[in-house]
Amino acid sequence: MTNYPDQLLIHPISGPVIGRLTPPGSKSISNRALPLAALAGHPVTLHGCLASDDTAVMVDSLNRLGYRATLTGVAPGRASGDRRDSQLPNPLPTTSEVELFVGNSGTTMRFLTALVALRPGRYRLDGVPRMRERPIADLSDALDQLGIHISAPTGCPPVVVEGGGWKGGIIRVKSDVSSQFLSGLLLAAPFADCDQTTFSIDGPVVSRPYIDMTLAMLRQWGLSVDGLTVPGRQHTAVTSYNIEPDASAASYLFAAAAITGGRVSVPGLRMDSLQGDVGFLEALHRMGCRVERSPELTVHGGPLRGIDIDMNAISDTVMTLGAVALFAQGPTTIRNVAHIRHKETDRLAALATELRRLGAEITETADGLTIQPRSLQGATIMTYDDHRMAMSLALVGLRVPGVVINDPRCVAKTYPGFFDDLSSLTGVKLERVPSSIGLRDSGVSS
Repeated sequence: MTNYPDQLLIHPISGPVIGRLTPPGSKSISNRALPLAALAGHPVTLHGCLASDDTAVMVDSLNRLGYRATLTGVAPGRASGDRRDSQLPNPLPTTSEVELFVGNSGTTMRFLTALVALRPGRYRLDGVPRMRERPIADLSDALDQLGIHISAPTGCPPVVVEGGGWKGGIIRVKSDVSSQFLSGLLLAAPFADCDQTTFSIDGPVVSRPYIDMTLAMLRQWGLSVDGLTVPGRQHTAVTSYNIEPDASAASYLFAAAAITGGRVSVPGLRMDSLQGDVGFLEALHRMGCRVERSPELTVHGGPLRGIDIDMNAISDTVMTLGAVALFAQGPTTIRNVAHIRHKETDRLAALATELRRLGAEITETADGLTIQPRSLQGATIMTYDDHRMAMSLALVGLRVPGVVINDPRCVAKTYPGFFDDLSSLTGVKLERVPSSIGLRDSGVSS
């Protein structure tokens, strides 16, 4: 049923979810590994690479830049970043402009903006209307310090980069809106034609585990990094790289166990993962679940209780926890995630709206939500073209009759087969909604 309809009705299940399932490869690791493979100077095969909308726009853009990259299959899949030669592709005349369309992929936009800064030529990066609302000014400022001419008049895409001449030095980078700015710079820095680049973080940092992931991957690829100092003119000998299952995607599987009192295992994912979102298991533990770490990560659901939690480090799982919180005793307060207002949609406003639609009492603050469970009801859930809204709130339908997911196809951004996997794991019946069931406007802009 991967060719999903406009709307899906989730039929509740009669008992606990018990099973094991491996989600696709990590989107965050895949979209870091693809540019690293492109810059390697020789063919690199990525095993378990995610095949989704976000990786597809990355591959398309790399091909437009003169690299050979292919993406085949659904995870576990295989992607190859195959360079045409051992040097950067022949620079285009500065009078030519290469157009790169990145959809609504924040990693592709931010990482490729840094990558093209290495290359002579003129590059214009753009995306869907929502991408034109997503900040990039802090990355633009960092590249300006590196001697790169970059134009983003609104502080958001489209971005025009006149590349070449990365001069290195000590560069101040703000990371209080997105960690992707610094990650993109770190991925490009080893291949810059300069002695070294040192990044100095200016102010607070959001989603720090994603920066740690980037640094760990540079080391795995044999690239030297000392703190946030990266020597230039480096080379990697990596020819094959394995990509972990996606920890953010696994959160939906673990949550299914939590809210049904079941047991779900995810093979191939470990607590020492590169991905900080394995920390979601600690949140479930605090809510009353039992977590086994060996021989594979397993969540046993139990009576759930509300918690007060800072989710800055695991912010991609905020909406998953929001769904779980509906079935807890007492309120759950989620804090320190103001930056998720700049994601695929304003995720705090959207989540508050849809949880209220399901019957919960919600208090929205500048940086979080308090969720007070109430008697729940079925509803048509608006997804705002946001994959995580669709996947997290579909879980509510495992317990509550009448939950309809609008635009389920948006899961293609990172997990194209999500609803098939949900049905396989849980036995839940997914039904195309008759056209007589209408949509209700959410009132939240995306």
